[in-house]
Amino acid sequence: MRYAFISDVHSNLEAFSAVLKKIDGSAIDEIVCLGDIVGYNANPNECVEIIKTRNIKCIMGNHDSRAAGLKEPDDFNYLARDAILWTRKQLKEEYLTFLKTLPRKLYIENNKIVVVHGSVNSTDDYILSLSDVADNFRMMGEESGVNICFFGHTHVRIGYKEANANIYPFYENKIMIEDSVRYLINPGSVGQPRDGDPGASFLIYDTNVKTMEFYRVEYDREKTCEKIVRAGLHIELAERLTVGW
Repeated sequence: MRYAFISDVHSNLEAFSAVLKKIDGSAIDEIVCLGDIVGYNANPNECVEIIKTRNIKCIMGNHDSRAAGLKEPDDFNYLARDAILWTRKQLKEEYLTFLKTLPRKLYIENNKIVVVHGSVNSTDDYILSLSDVADNFRMMGEESGVNICFFGHTHVRIGYKEANANIYPFYENKIMIEDSVRYLINPGSVGQPRDGDPGASFLIYDTNVKTMEFYRVEYDREKTCEKIVRAGLHIELAERLTVGW
């Protein structure tokens, strides 16, 4: 199987469309989304529609849960909070219902892979420090047979591997997956990267040849930024797209 893993689309239609164009030309069998379809940017309905009509496997992100009204965005900063309240007003009823029904966790490849948004046990938790990474490897160990966890939420493309009780971060664009090693992998963000590279980020995992490769795709950021301003969303949300932060 050839999987494309995407995350944190955040209502960025131009980035999402560019990523899907690249994926569609890459002989992919299945697309998996790690949550946060909506939030921050100006095309929530269009992005949810694509996920829904293309039957893309998707889990719930923290912005999805707030947009759907399952939680209030009281713990969000003002940029995220105001965008979610705006998004909630824009979303069609059928898409609000769709967001509410998304699972929090997904298992694929005969339960060898777990897909989460924040951490192994929480949609809202971040995996940022090596302590967080160690905790999540421990939680993975409590789930029989799981050796790869894909996560999002941080908007930062990175990977970690655990071998012989040691943890190593890795930054290569392409790696070989070893059966004796466990992995925590973040494909980065499609719609709002925060790792200093403004290109839309995703990865492809080929289980047949056991390779995992990260990709960056350029898109029409100017158009996305214009939509943000036109919608009355905070200008900072447009500005950050130009620098990848």
